[in-house]
Amino acid sequence: MNRADAAAYPVSSLQGIGPRRARVLASQGLRSVLDLYEYVPRRYLDRSRVCRIAELVDGEQVTVAGKVTRIDQAGPGNRKSMFRVWLGDGSGELELVWFRGASYLGALLRPGSFLAVHGKVGFFGRRSQMRHPDFDRLQNPSGRSAENDLLKTGRIIPLYPLTDAMKKAGIGSWQLQRMIQNAIETYGTPSEEVLSRGILLRHQLMPIGEAYRQLHLPSSPGQLERALHRFRWNELFYAQLYFARRYHALKSERNAVVFERSGEKTAELYRLLPFDLTGAQKRAVREIYRDLRSGSPMNRLLQGDVGSGKTLVALFAMALASDNGVQAAMMVPTEILAFQHWMSIRNFAGQVGLRVALLTGRQGARERRKVLEEVESGTIDIVVGTHAVIQDQVRFRRLGLAVIDEQHRFGVLQRKALQDKSDAAHVLLMTATPIPRTLAMGAFGDLDVTVLDELPGGRKRIVTRLCREEERGSVYDAVLKEVRAGRQAYVVYPLVDESEKMDLKAAVDSCRQLASGVFRDRRVGLVHGQMSGEEKEAVMDGFRNGSIDILVGTTVIEVGVDVPDATVMVIEHAERFGLAQLHQLRGRVGRGCHQSWCFLLYQGRLSGDAASRLQAMERTADGFRLSEIDAEIRGAGNVLGREQSGMVSGFRFADPARDYTLMQAAREAAFRLVEEDPQLQHEENRVVRTYFRDYFQQHFSLAGIG
Repeated sequence: MNRADAAAYPVSSLQGIGPRRARVLASQGLRSVLDLYEYVPRRYLDRSRVCRIAELVDGEQVTVAGKVTRIDQAGPGNRKSMFRVWLGDGSGELELVWFRGASYLGALLRPGSFLAVHGKVGFFGRRSQMRHPDFDRLQNPSGRSAENDLLKTGRIIPLYPLTDAMKKAGIGSWQLQRMIQNAIETYGTPSEEVLSRGILLRHQLMPIGEAYRQLHLPSSPGQLERALHRFRWNELFYAQLYFARRYHALKSERNAVVFERSGEKTAELYRLLPFDLTGAQKRAVREIYRDLRSGSPMNRLLQGDVGSGKTLVALFAMALASDNGVQAAMMVPTEILAFQHWMSIRNFAGQVGLRVALLTGRQGARERRKVLEEVESGTIDIVVGTHAVIQDQVRFRRLGLAVIDEQHRFGVLQRKALQDKSDAAHVLLMTATPIPRTLAMGAFGDLDVTVLDELPGGRKRIVTRLCREEERGSVYDAVLKEVRAGRQAYVVYPLVDESEKMDLKAAVDSCRQLASGVFRDRRVGLVHGQMSGEEKEAVMDGFRNGSIDILVGTTVIEVGVDVPDATVMVIEHAERFGLAQLHQLRGRVGRGCHQSWCFLLYQGRLSGDAASRLQAMERTADGFRLSEIDAEIRGAGNVLGREQSGMVSGFRFADPARDYTLMQAAREAAFRLVEEDPQLQHEENRVVRTYFRDYFQQHFSLAGIG
């Protein structure tokens, strides 16, 4: 059977799937037999190994088979708060515990019945226990399952993701497994290959038909792993093939503006710098200049840690644009960041004859009209702004370079709108969120990547401390000590308003409390996302010019605030923030010559992930190392997610962090293939071209936009 046939057979053609179930499955995207085959199990239970109770080890995930010796339901009336079952196998006894909502088990389990249970073993003294285990009812001690069991014992069982609608329709993991098994027995699996014979042989990949079978009906752990390996390879190879084809196409184009001259403005900018560029900055400028002079459109990602000097590198590129008679635009996500960049760029640019304009949504009509006229006439060399720069009324005389800062904060169509302002413009993407090389290859495989892996000299390492709620007093003492010395501080909260679900302090109320309490002799300002642009800018101006000592805010100060005298960052409820956010917030201090501090305040007992994040912050200030830790904690499977990255389809099988070596091999194979056969016209590559065109490329329709 080929893929087209599998896609043509509706799920309703399978025995046991009536109109109601078919409607529910269709609402979840499961309309055809092919959809069922490609429905990925969320995990597997290996029940092929059954352990004796006497041999159990604390902390292990195991399967145990035995006889129910007794049952106890604790709690008044129908609201039983605990359900306990004791299981014996002749070698010992295992206690099974369910908390709350387990009263239904009383109708399923009886003393004298035989069970197989799977879960994590815990020891309390000499007593072994499993909490909320998966279980099978058995007919007899031999392990043969009863006819109506949820799962079968003695084999590897796929467990599928289930929605509430599925559960209400009586579709559970066992039912899905039976549906898919029925489909395989009725129609077989799609055996039409999607990779060339050469790739299959070279990389020793399982045939696709067998991979589908082993995915849902694994015969052994080894065969299941081979099937998963095959599907991971498919995903990684085709993602890299997309990147390879786009990269090859971009490098083949010769329509970009050629920056032939390194003129007076570029040279004067270098002479005026009161400090030397870091080695990483010099390397970045060289790589960007090489792109700009090539005649092919630049499509480069410049990534660097907080304070690594990305904006200055971009300014050199924009100065080179002006030297070559074209304009540059820098688009940033917030008005605060736009103003910050405009101020810092203008200081240098004005001295070398570069005319810089600010364009945001809150400008008055007269000021805005003047900027638009000067941009269209070519009077303005560099435009810095928010998404206002992509509006229809913004017309450039000749746009040659588009710089997009914090590019992940923009939607893919917003980035495309800026690129569309000129057919010949080069594109420089920037991010202060370090991306591990594993994820960069998976999410930005068609871009050239420049990394600023060096910070300017003279800065002291920020001291980071993890503090419990009861240490709040000493944290505030540290803030006051710095403020009395003439320096400034931030206090950051995760929310603006109180939440009923999360007992978090609101920034507004806390600002009042701090201003009237512990910081009553100091000037306290507040900034948050619900303020107007004018209100936020007034507060930020006060903080920048020193008329505000302590800035209380939400994560709107995460990016773009550059105040050298700010030396203390206090992050309230630090356990609620992601690792990237924490690192960005910490980067708001340590920008001057004084010692800086970051205090991570948390309440209650930390979850495992939260503890890992905060301890990582305390251990290292390396943003790239933190990004790797973040990927390990969260998993990297959705680096191609729709929301911010610009990609439209995520990995279902592959994990770039885990499968880095596999991704390298897939990338090499894809780029080699495109180098040898750019249009995939060779006979051997016909299957690759067909699958890429019909089933894969549609998911990546917007993926090339930065």
